[in-house]
Amino acid sequence: MTDRLPHEKGFHISWDQIHRDSRALAWRLDGKGPDDGAWRAVVAITRGGMAPAMIVARELDIRTVDTISIVSYHSGGGKADQRRDAKVLKSPDAEIMGDGTGILIVDDLVDSGKTLELVRQLYPKAHFATVYAKPEGEPQVDTFITGVSQDTWIFFPWDMALQYVEPYRGKD
Repeated sequence: MTDRLPHEKGFHISWDQIHRDSRALAWRLDGKGPDDGAWRAVVAITRGGMAPAMIVARELDIRTVDTISIVSYHSGGGKADQRRDAKVLKSPDAEIMGDGTGILIVDDLVDSGKTLELVRQLYPKAHFATVYAKPEGEPQVDTFITGVSQDTWIFFPWDMALQYVEPYRGKD
């Protein structure tokens, strides 16, 4: 066991950074769709995938956007979040999805890979893209921009308050 607190090995992402990295993801995906390079739709994995999916859809001029809601974490009662089996809370439109051919499924991060593993079972021919990837989850993602270590906690801008917080250490 480590004496390190969860925030001590953190990677803080600003809105500017997530926008730049999501645009980079779009550029990497441009022209790679199965229909003469085009993608039929973007599906965001809620909630974290919504901002990156919106940016990817805008950059690639994809007008059909939907969501899939998966729950795979629950609060540990003040402890670090604990994982549980993933389950679908909300599915995207079945007519649009088919087997996933031509569909970009976008999330902010692949961590353990459990969420993407479940979605891949449902839509095996979809293309899975994340902005960030941890090693344990990398086999479940087709395209990503930045790799981070498994023990790094990523702080996304939608999870952070815009206020000053006293430092944990370094007080005189």
